[in-house]
Amino acid sequence: MARLLFLIILYALPSPVVPIHNSSAGGCAIIRPPRDGGIRYRGLTQEQIRSVQILPVDYEIEYICRGNRVIVGPKVRKCLPNGTWTDMAQHSRCLLLCPRVWTSLENGRVSVKPPGPPVEGTILHYSCHAGFILEGRNISHCTKLGKWDAPKPTCLYDRNYTGKKKLYIGALFPMSGGWPGGQACMPSAQMALDLVNNRSDILPDYELELIHYDSMCDPGESTKLLYDLLYTEPIKIVLMPGCSGVSTIVAEAARMWNLIVLSYGSSSPALSNRQRFPTFFRTHPSATLHNPTRVQLFQKWKWTRIATIQQTTEVFTSTLDDLEQRVKEAGIEISVRQSFLTDPAVAVKNLKRQDARIIVGLFYETEARKVFCEVFKEKLYGKKYVWFLIGWYADNWFKIKDPAINCTVENMTEAVEGHVTTEIVMLNPETVRGVSNMTSQEFIATLMSRLGGMNPEETGGFQEAPLAFDAVWALALALNKTVAPLKAKGRRLEDFNYNNPDITSEIYRALNTSSFEGVSGQVVFDAQGSRMAMTLIEQLQGGSYKKIGYYDSSQKNLSWFDNDVWIGAGPPADRTVVIEEFRYLSQKLFAAVSVFAGLGILLGIVCLTFNIYNGNVRYIQNSQPYLNNMTAVGCMMALAAVFPLGIDGHHVHRSQFPVVCQFRLWLLGLGFSLAYGSMFTKIWWVHTLFTKKEEKKEKKKQHLEPWKLYATVGVLLAIDFLSLMIWQIVDPLHITVEKFTKEAPKEDKDVLIQPLLEHCSSEKMNTWLGVVYGYKGLLLLLGIFLAYETKSVSTEKINDHRAVGMAIYNVAVLCLITAPVTMILSSQQDASFAFASLAIVFSAYITLVVLFVPKMRRLITRGEWQSEQQDTLKTGSSTNNNDEEKSRQLERENRELQKIIQEKEERVSALRNQLAERQALRNRRRPSSGQNQNHNAPPPSSQPDPKSLLPPPGYPNPTTDNHSLPPSFSNSSNLYPADSKMSRNHCHNSQIPLLYK
Repeated sequence: MARLLFLIILYALPSPVVPIHNSSAGGCAIIRPPRDGGIRYRGLTQEQIRSVQILPVDYEIEYICRGNRVIVGPKVRKCLPNGTWTDMAQHSRCLLLCPRVWTSLENGRVSVKPPGPPVEGTILHYSCHAGFILEGRNISHCTKLGKWDAPKPTCLYDRNYTGKKKLYIGALFPMSGGWPGGQACMPSAQMALDLVNNRSDILPDYELELIHYDSMCDPGESTKLLYDLLYTEPIKIVLMPGCSGVSTIVAEAARMWNLIVLSYGSSSPALSNRQRFPTFFRTHPSATLHNPTRVQLFQKWKWTRIATIQQTTEVFTSTLDDLEQRVKEAGIEISVRQSFLTDPAVAVKNLKRQDARIIVGLFYETEARKVFCEVFKEKLYGKKYVWFLIGWYADNWFKIKDPAINCTVENMTEAVEGHVTTEIVMLNPETVRGVSNMTSQEFIATLMSRLGGMNPEETGGFQEAPLAFDAVWALALALNKTVAPLKAKGRRLEDFNYNNPDITSEIYRALNTSSFEGVSGQVVFDAQGSRMAMTLIEQLQGGSYKKIGYYDSSQKNLSWFDNDVWIGAGPPADRTVVIEEFRYLSQKLFAAVSVFAGLGILLGIVCLTFNIYNGNVRYIQNSQPYLNNMTAVGCMMALAAVFPLGIDGHHVHRSQFPVVCQFRLWLLGLGFSLAYGSMFTKIWWVHTLFTKKEEKKEKKKQHLEPWKLYATVGVLLAIDFLSLMIWQIVDPLHITVEKFTKEAPKEDKDVLIQPLLEHCSSEKMNTWLGVVYGYKGLLLLLGIFLAYETKSVSTEKINDHRAVGMAIYNVAVLCLITAPVTMILSSQQDASFAFASLAIVFSAYITLVVLFVPKMRRLITRGEWQSEQQDTLKTGSSTNNNDEEKSRQLERENRELQKIIQEKEERVSALRNQLAERQALRNRRRPSSGQNQNHNAPPPSSQPDPKSLLPPPGYPNPTTDNHSLPPSFSNSSNLYPADSKMSRNHCHNSQIPLLYK
C-alpha cells in the first residue's frame, strides 16, 4: 500500500470545483442517487439543495458512495440544453471493491473482465509464464460481499521445463517531446536484445523481453506509465528510462520496489546522488562531463568571461551549477546567467544588452530552435560571438521545420554557423570488436537497416543509440554474472519480485563492477553509477559538423586537430575590447597660450624693472611702488601657472603628475594673493582714510604709514599660505582619472574606445574649492565695492587708486565668470584650459597695462625723471607737477567760494534794507514812546559785538589774516561797508543771526 500511495501522490492532481447558480428558466430536474450512494451538488448549500427543483444547463453533479464502495458507471453527469443529463443510458452503481491483490500474479498473467476496478461481477482469469505451473483455480469471481470466491492461485517453478525463462525489462522511450530519443534508441535496444538472446554464453536459460511505453519525455506522463509497469503483469526485473526528468521520477520511486534503474539517455548531474538514487546507473555520462572540456577550451582560447543561458529544468540547472564552480576555480567569470521556461526572447535580449560574447547554451533540441531564432533576430551571432551547445542534437536540428518559430531555414543556418559542441563520445572511434562482436561501423550500418532508410539527421536519439545498445549489453552481462552467486544461495533470477532485495543487491554489485568494450567505447561506471567517457569537440563549419578535437577528462589530455574555422581572423574576444585612450590638451592651444603667458611675464619684468628704477621719482613714490612691485610679481606668478595648467600625461609620467598639480595650486594661489592683494590693499586704505567725515580727514591723512599697507598684504598672503598648507597636509592633491562614455571607432573593429581624462583632485575637492572660491569671491566683490566708493576720491598719497579700481573691475569680472565656467567645462580639457589660462593672461595683461603703462607714458612725455632730492637742489625750477595740480585745485575751490560769498552778501544787504524799513516805520508811529525808550536805554556801545558778526560755520572768517587765504578772501570785510543804510550799532544782538539763515 505504501508503494501505491507513493504513485498516487506523484500522479494525482486536485480536481477543480465549478460553481453554479440556480436558474428557474430551463435546466434539468434533480435525479435520484444510486443505492448506497449520494450526489454531490457543487456550489450549493443544504438549504439550496432542499429548495431547488431545476438545475441550470451545464451544471454537473457527482456520484459518491458510502464506505468501501466505488462507483461503477458514469461518476459525473452534466445537464444538457435539452433538459436531460449525460449518459443516462448507463447506470451508475455503488458496489463493493474486492481486494486488488488478486489482480496480479507473480510469474504469471491475470486478465480482468470487464476491465476496470474489481467489483461485484468482475471475473479474473489466471495463467503462468513458460516454465511455471499454476497451482489453484484459474478463475475467480467478485461477490456482492466484496470478496473473491476462490483463493489466489500461485505459479510454481516447473523443474521439468527445458525451455528458456523470460526476464522482462520495463522501458520508457521518448518517441516525441523535447527529446525524441526513442526513435533510434528503441530499435537499438531491441537489436541488442536479439543479439543477447541468440548468444549461448550469455543467460543461456533466459530470454530477455522488452516492454516499453512512450514517455514523451514528460515526467507527469511517465508517472502514469510507471504505475502501469509496476502494477501490470509480468514483473519487470529492471527499468530503463530515458530523459533526465523521467529518470529522476523513476529512479526515486524504484528504491521502494527494489528495482535497478539503468538509463541510456539521462545526463542530469542530480542523478549522481547515491543517497537519493541508490539503484541508478546510466550509460550516458553525466552532463558535468562536458564542463571540464568547456573549461579547457576557454583556457585554450584565453577567455576569462563567459555567459550562460539555460532552459529551466533540473538537468541543466545542475549542470550549470557545476560549470559555475569549475570556471570559478579556473579564474573565469560568468558575467551573465539567463534562464527561460518556454520563451527565450527576453533572455536572448538580455545577453545582447550585457555584451555577452562567449555563450554556453543548455537546452533541449526543440528549445534550441527557439533560442537561435531569437539569436538571429537580435544579431547575436557572427565573428564576435561563439556559442557552446550540447552535442547530442540531431545533425540537422536547425534545418527541421518547426511551427513554434518564425525563422526560415536560411535564417537558422546563418545564426548557428561556427558554434562549438561538446559531446560525450557515444560511438567508438576505433575499429575494434567489442563484447557484441560488432564494430561501431557495423553497428551503425545494422541500425540504419532497422530504421528503414530514415534520415539519421532527422531521427531523434540517433547519436545516443550506441548508449542504448550498450545499456542492454551491460544489463545482460550483469544478470549473467549474478546467476552463479544466486544459485549458490539457492536463488534464481526468475524468483525476483518487488519484495526481495537480495536479488537486487546481486544485480547492483554486478553492474557496479561492469567493464567491457561496447560500440560506444569502454563501458565503466563510477561510484555514482555514471558512465566515464571521453568528450568529442565539434564545430559547425559550412552547415555540417566537423570534429576538431577530443578531451579525456580523466587524463586531462586534449587532442587537437587544428582545423577549427572562425568567421573572423581568429577566436573572438570574450568581451568588447576596450582601448583606454587618454584625452590630452591640444598642443597648438597650449603653445599659443604659453607664448602669450611668456610675453606677459616679460611685460611684468619690464614693469617691475621700471618701477624699481624710478622708485625715487615723486610721482612713482606717491603710487606706493612697493605694492606695485608686489602686483607685478603676483601677475608673473599667475602667468607662470599657465605652464603647469597645460602640462598633462602627454608631457610627464603619471607618478610625477601630483607634483605638477602642486605647482598649479601654489603658483596660482600665491600669485593671486600678491597681485590682487596688493591692489585690494590700496583701495581698502583709500576708502578707509578718504571717505570719512571732513573733520577727521586731515587727521587721517597724517597717519597713512607704508607698514600698514604691507601688513595688510601680508595678512592676505598668510591666509592663503595657511589654507593651502592645511589643504595639502590634510587632503593632498593626487591624480584622478575621469571615464567617459565608450565610443566606437570609425573602422569596423570589435573594439570600443574608453576616453580618459586626468584631473588634479583630492578626496574632498569640492569642499576645499568651496572654501577657497568663497573667500576669494568675497574679496573680489568687496574690491568692486571699494573701487566704486573711491572712484571720486583724490589723494596724493596713493595717486593711482583709480587705475587700481579699474584693474580690480576687470580681474573680478573675469574671475567670477571663469571660475564657474571652468568647473562646468572640467570634462572638456581644451575648453577648460582655454577659459582658465586666457582669464589669467587677460587679467595679468590688463593689470600690468593699467597700472604701469600710464606711469611710463607720463614720465616719458613730461620728462619727470628727477627724484625728490634732485628737485630741491635745483634753483629757479618750476613747481613740480604735484604742486601745479594742487594750485589748480585751490583756484577752482577759490572761484567756487567767491560765488558763494557774493550770494551771501546780496542776501545780507537785502535783509539790512528790510530791517531799516521796519525800524523807520516803528519810529514814525510811536515817536514819543520811542523817545522815552531811548532815554531809558543804556548808551550804545561804540564797537559792535565781535561774536555777533561772526559768519556761520563753514564760511571764511573776515577777521583772519589776508595773507593766509586766497586773494578773494582778502575782500571779505566788504560784507560790512561803512556807508550801509543802517549802522551796526543800531542792530540788536538778537537780530544778527537772522543775517545768516
